[in-house]
This record gives sequence, structure tokens and C-alpha cells, in this order.
Amino acid sequence: MRIRRTSHLLALTALAALALTACEDGTGVKDEGASHPASSTATAAQPKPGTDKSTRTAPAKDTTGSAGSSGTTGGKAGGTTGGGTGAGTGGGTGDKAADDSSDSRVLCNGSNTRVTAQTVPRPLNHMLLTVTNTGSRTCDLTYNPVLRFDEMQWVPQAAKETQPQAVTTLAPGESGYAGVLLSAADGSGDGGQTARKLTVAFQGYTPNSDGGASATPPLPAKGVYYDSSLTVTYWQQDMDDALSW
Repeated sequence: MRIRRTSHLLALTALAALALTACEDGTGVKDEGASHPASSTATAAQPKPGTDKSTRTAPAKDTTGSAGSSGTTGGKAGGTTGGGTGAGTGGGTGDKAADDSSDSRVLCNGSNTRVTAQTVPRPLNHMLLTVTNTGSRTCDLTYNPVLRFDEMQWVPQAAKETQPQAVTTLAPGESGYAGVLLSAADGSGDGGQTARKLTVAFQGYTPNSDGGASATPPLPAKGVYYDSSLTVTYWQQDMDDALSW
């Protein structure tokens, strides 16, 4: 019995020695420590302030300067647009002003107008001259028409009281007017005769100067009767003004 107990004790001692040796080679306790879940969570890296938490990396620095570029681009665009608008508008306005200036206007005459002559029922013994600008530029009707019926050797006078305050100016397509008193209503005129042809001459920018080509508007088939009372008005912008005298 003592021999068995001794053998049993020896066996237990050997087992204890083996267990102690296993602990000292670093495979038991260290393995348990490495596999502990709490240790893994505690050592996980945390995102730094100012970093992107979803990727845990700092956002890339904006090297394009988007905000600054937008401001600069906007400034340049604004400057360019402003410059273009200013230049365009200024240039356009200047051109229009030049077109409206006296330097761009011409005299109205037989080469750039259409002239008609027609008798009217009122006032009595009157005729209306109508001049329409058929050109592409504004023209001026200066002073009064210079009339010549057939081969007459004298020039009808203009009624001074009909002189307008400004030169009658016709834009393309517009018309100007002059009234003609053909004969005295009371028969006081002399040298009356019937004319078959009419020549209308135009004046320049000084009285009695040459204004360019004349016009020869047709007269009614029966002609028109005139006498020494023959008088004309100055050119008028309005038809009523031409016939109110």
C-alpha cells in the first residue's frame, strides 16, 4: 500500500511540473489576453477632431480655391459683362445720336422725294403740295417751294406769316406740305391763265440757294388756273397748317 501511495504522489508531482512548464512558455495566459474582446475595443483608433468620421481620414484640402475662384471668376465675368454692355450701349447711343445730327441729314429735293400737286375744295382756289421722303436718310425742307407754271418769268412770293419756327424735317417715309393760293377769290388778280405744267424747285440752307434736283409733279388733266395773286406757304410739317392760310 505504501508503494502505491508513493507512486501516486510521484505521478501527481510530475503532472504539476508539466502544468507549470506550460504556463512559463507564454502560450496559455498570453493567448487568453490577446483574444480578450475588451482589449481590442479599447485600443481602436478614434477619429481626430476635424476629420471625416466616416473614413477616419482628414478631408483633402481644397487646392482649387473653389470659393475664391468663384469670387474671382464672378468678378471677372461681372467686369467683362459690364464692359461689354457699357461699350455696346455707349457705341449704339453714339451712333444713333450721330444719325440724328444735322451732319447726317440731307436736303429734300426731287432726287430723294415724291412730289404731288392736287387742288382742294377748301380753301377756295388753293392747291396742296405734298413731298414724301423716299430716301434712306432724314431730309430737310427749307424755306418755301419755288414754283414755275409752264414758262412763267416771275417767281411767286411766300407768305411770311406762314414761316415755321423750325425747319420742316422728314424722316424716311414722312411727308411735308405747302399750300398754294392760285388766284384771288374776288377776281382782283390779273394776268390769269391756265397752266399745264408745274416745276417745283427746292432751296438750300441759305435763302434762294440751289437745293438740288427739281420735281415736276403732274397737274390735273384740265390744268390749273392762276393769276397774279399766286402765293405759296413755307414748308409745313402738318397738312392743316399748310391749308389754314
